Amino acid sequence: MPFWLLTARIRRRSRYTSTVKTYLLGLEEPDIRAVLGEGHPAYRARQIFSAIYKQNKTHVGDISELPLSVRQELAQKCDSGYPTVQSKYQSIDGTCRYLLSLPQDGRTVEAVLMPEDSRDTICISTQVGCPVDCKFCLTALMGLERNLTAGEIVAQVLYVAREHQLDATSGQLNIVLMGMGEPLLNLSNVLKATRILTSKDGPGISPRRITLSTSGIIPKMAELGREAIRPKLAISLNASTEEQRQALMPITRKYHLKDLMEACRAYPLRPWERLTFEYVLLGGVNDTDADARRVVKLIGNLKAKVNLIALNPGPGIPFETPAQERVDSFQNIVRRVVPCFVRKPRGRDIYAACGQLKRVSNKESASLQDLVVIGG
Repeated sequence: MPFWLLTARIRRRSRYTSTVKTYLLGLEEPDIRAVLGEGHPAYRARQIFSAIYKQNKTHVGDISELPLSVRQELAQKCDSGYPTVQSKYQSIDGTCRYLLSLPQDGRTVEAVLMPEDSRDTICISTQVGCPVDCKFCLTALMGLERNLTAGEIVAQVLYVAREHQLDATSGQLNIVLMGMGEPLLNLSNVLKATRILTSKDGPGISPRRITLSTSGIIPKMAELGREAIRPKLAISLNASTEEQRQALMPITRKYHLKDLMEACRAYPLRPWERLTFEYVLLGGVNDTDADARRVVKLIGNLKAKVNLIALNPGPGIPFETPAQERVDSFQNIVRRVVPCFVRKPRGRDIYAACGQLKRVSNKESASLQDLVVIGG
């Protein structure tokens, strides 16, 4: 693929001139060498890569390791590609939701920080909107606007980490690709972003600390499994039968539950790795003891764990949060065979919880507080 297709561009037009700049965020070392052109030492691209991703430099002029002439040359060719904050929402539980405006076209995506005593988790987006249309998810109501570039994916991590002074190499920072979008439908950019985030010359985040969640795009699961550097895999299951899953997740009409489970059995886990199955509990729909027993039958022979998520409410979602006794009963049945955890709801009051990312305004966010159900 030509280099110009790999990079995002800025077009700045005046009455008389038009210039095009390349975004540095999203470039790997070979890409940076191509931008620099001939006549530079081999280590120069590594210096720039480290300055962008490890030192979190946001302006070319701040890369003091470079000679002034190189900085001036780069400044003429490149911009950093950092997003700007359109809105920031702070939850009573410490969760922060960021609405980020992308420099390429001004479209917005959301990233969420969930701080805890022993670790911090940044939930990032991979698409603007989502095409998968899960019936319990607010993001699905947006539809798909476009894929994010590798740089736009990486930028979310770097921005949030910088704002909260988080150390990516501490072993206490987790990245989850569970925000807006279906990551496997933007796999090439997700993989490039993963290589950058895990690079020892960059943020240096362990692949064990990065998790990708998919609705079950079977061919792309196989493609992901062939990659040496890849996130851990989480499957958004959410149903115990084919008919139930088709009703909740229309993607099942193309990628059937039986085939999805076969793809999970064939997935090449690394020695330290388990599959994660996520299951959103919808009151009176998929939360019965019979559902729990069917889930055990589906995944009981896999090296896996289950994360249960009591539905996070939102306007336009025609389901209810289950009673706590239903959550407890479901967990008790599943964990007899497979490790099973209830994910604590975070940021519900600011529409930052799982399934709630839809660029919701402050006014809408405030109205949600009357619906919040504490559980998990």
